[in-house]
Amino acid sequence: MLTYHLMIIALFFLTTLLLALILYTLSIVLFSTGVNDELQAEKRYAYECGYNSFSDAREAFEIKFYLVAILFLVFDLEVSFLMPLATSLGGLNVSAFLSVTFFIIILTVGFIYEWKKGGLDW
Repeated sequence: MLTYHLMIIALFFLTTLLLALILYTLSIVLFSTGVNDELQAEKRYAYECGYNSFSDAREAFEIKFYLVAILFLVFDLEVSFLMPLATSLGGLNVSAFLSVTFFIIILTVGFIYEWKKGGLDW
């Protein structure tokens, strides 16, 4: 019984490996035949907005963009952690309610700290 399950896993692994090898080989063959030249010419045209690109896309962004993105992720995850609280608020005991309250207080203190430090100012 165990060997049957191991054979299924091995078959899945080999099939995945074979598919990855086929796709890798196909991409190497396609882009070495000159298809890449047509794609590069298309990339030099103006974008959908009509403006030509005026600088390199690999310029360094200001750190403010990264800070705002990290803050968005933190507070977005806060909502996902608090969603089970909203669905089962009536069935919570006191310790669960206090732990969620502590979690909200920590996030509020972090938000106020970030606000006072000027991380949200442009």
